[in-house]
Amino acid sequence: MPNGVAERALHKVPEVTLLFWVIKVAATTLGETGGDAVTMSMNLGYLVGSVIFAAIFAAAVSAQIVAKRFHPFLYWGVIVATTTFGTTLADLLDRSLGIGYAGGASILFVLLVVSLGIWKWSLGSVSVNDPMSRKAEGFYWLTIMFSQTLGTALGDWMADSTGLGYEGGALVFAGALAIVVGAYYYTKVSHTLLFWIAFVLTRPLGATLGDLLDKPHSHGGLALSRYAASAAIAAFIIGCLIFLPQRASSRRGR
Repeated sequence: MPNGVAERALHKVPEVTLLFWVIKVAATTLGETGGDAVTMSMNLGYLVGSVIFAAIFAAAVSAQIVAKRFHPFLYWGVIVATTTFGTTLADLLDRSLGIGYAGGASILFVLLVVSLGIWKWSLGSVSVNDPMSRKAEGFYWLTIMFSQTLGTALGDWMADSTGLGYEGGALVFAGALAIVVGAYYYTKVSHTLLFWIAFVLTRPLGATLGDLLDKPHSHGGLALSRYAASAAIAAFIIGCLIFLPQRASSRRGR
């Protein structure tokens, strides 16, 4: 790959550290509370909410792709856009269209695998640490969008259909993430594969935490204001970005 393209890409994806995953979980929780605030608290519905957040996602990801270097606020702004869009889109599929949690999750899982497969077939790698052309960035954000939507469906399915509730669902996904961390440090499983598994699993973890915060007591939640919860989580993310600066990734994955 030409040096100019490699240099551009190396400055647009954050280094994957503990801070990355902390902000990722917070961003996915914000996506749940923020998406619910628009669709439920504002009574706009899942279809209108999906259209609104799809437009925001398209604008944000376009700005990210044309950017010349890594901008933490822009990058995480796109991540939040994918989580809010993923929340409303998953709810639209699962509830408004009547597909159900299992059906919606199955469709989204297939879309995620297809996206990764075409990306791998087309460009030879799906590692987030490899230099990325604009085409690769397009696959990157499409894959993230599918993973966020899939994670929402999984979180709702775990909390609502298994009887575990929001706390139980959060514990299940936290346990699954602990297994991924163990595999990262103590096995030779591809770090690229583990990254995408963790990326998917952090979404339902954030979704169940978000539901725990804003759902009514009758549904097992804490009944907090969606607006207040969203503002608090957003402030936490902004604080992390200001006081704990991130570096752009410069390592190649395996």
